[in-house]
Amino acid sequence: MRFLHTADWHIGKKLHGYDLIPEQEEAYQQIKAIALAEKVDAVVIAGDLYDRALPSEEAVTALTKMLVDLNRQEKFPLLAISGNHDSAVRLGYGQEWFASTDFFLRTKLGDALRPITLGDTQFFLLPYFEPVQARQLFDDDQLRTVNQAMERLVAAMQEQFDSTKKHVLIAHFFAAGSQHTDSETQVQVGGLNAVPVDMLAPFDYVALGHLHRKEALQNEPTVKYSGSPLKFSTSEAADTKGVWIVDTDTTPVTVTFKPLKPWHDLVVLEDSFDNLMDREHDYPATKEDFVAVNLTDTTPITNVMQRLKARFPRVIELNRVNQLDVTPTELDVQQVQQDPLTLLTTFFEQVTQHPLSEQQQEWARKALQTAEKEENE
Repeated sequence: MRFLHTADWHIGKKLHGYDLIPEQEEAYQQIKAIALAEKVDAVVIAGDLYDRALPSEEAVTALTKMLVDLNRQEKFPLLAISGNHDSAVRLGYGQEWFASTDFFLRTKLGDALRPITLGDTQFFLLPYFEPVQARQLFDDDQLRTVNQAMERLVAAMQEQFDSTKKHVLIAHFFAAGSQHTDSETQVQVGGLNAVPVDMLAPFDYVALGHLHRKEALQNEPTVKYSGSPLKFSTSEAADTKGVWIVDTDTTPVTVTFKPLKPWHDLVVLEDSFDNLMDREHDYPATKEDFVAVNLTDTTPITNVMQRLKARFPRVIELNRVNQLDVTPTELDVQQVQQDPLTLLTTFFEQVTQHPLSEQQQEWARKALQTAEKEENE
C-alpha cells in the first residue's frame, strides 16, 4: 500500500504573537493535494496535532475541519497518535466511534499493542508516553526510561506480527542521532528519552514525529521524521518542509519526499541597518514573510525595531552579531523627549539586543499606568 507520512502540525501555534492558523490551513491544502495526486491509501499523522494540551476554540475548529475533510469528504483512512504537546485525554475523546469511518486515533499506550491492518500492512500506533505509563502497563517497576520501555514494547509488538504483512510503527519520540531545533521540547535531559534506531529494526518503516526537521535522522532510509509542515523557529529557516510518501509493496519500502511551499516564508537576514533599510537592496523576503534580523552594526540605533518594521512588517526577532562599541546607557539625547514606554523599549533593545515581547510590553504599560496614578494622587 501507499501512505502519506506527516506530523507535528501544532495547530494553534503562534510565532512571536502572529497567529499561524491561516498558514496551517494553507499548508493542509497542499498536503491534501499531494495525498490526492499520489493516490495514497491512507494518511499518517505522527503526533502533536495541536500545539498545546488545552487548544483554543479556533485551533479545535481548524483541526476538526481538516480531519473531517480528509476522512469524511476525501475518504482517506487516517492513522494518528497523540504527541507530547497534545492532551491524550482530550484528543482521544470519541476515538471509539471514529474507527467507523477508518479514522484510527490512538492516545493510550496499551493500544499500541493492537495493530491496525490496512491492505498489506500492519500499523502499530504508539502515542507519546512517559516511563511511568510503561511501568503500569507491564506491571514492572524496573522500567525507568523510555529506552527500557521501548525494548519491552517492541518485543510485545513483534508477538503480534503477521508474517505475511509489512510492519509500520507510528511513534512520537526522540530517536538516537536526532538533532534538535528551537521549537521542539526536550522532555528529559541527559538522553534518557533517546530511543536507539537499532531497536526499531524489526519494522519495515518507522513514521516519527517530535522533531521538526526531516534531516533529523541521517542515513536512515526507513526511519524518518516527516518534520513540521511549517517553519516554527529561525533555526528551521533554511529547511525544506514537506511530507513522505511511503510504498510498502517493495522490499525495502520505497520512500519519496514531497516538498511544501511556504505561503509566507521565514527568512533570516544578516546585514547592516543602512543596507537593510535601503530599498535598492534585494532581499529574499516579501512584506508578508516572517523575518529575523541579525544586525551587524556596532553602534546603537534609535527605535530600531519600529524602523525595521517599516521595511519588513513581520520582523519577529532582532539580534546583534557584533558587540556594541558604546555602552547601552549612552542614549541619544532626543530619546529623553520620547514617551516612557518608547524610551523603555529602546533601552531594553540596546541592553539585551532583543525587543520586548508582547507580554513584556503589556507588563510595562501596566507598571507605567500604576506609577502615573500614584504620582497624581
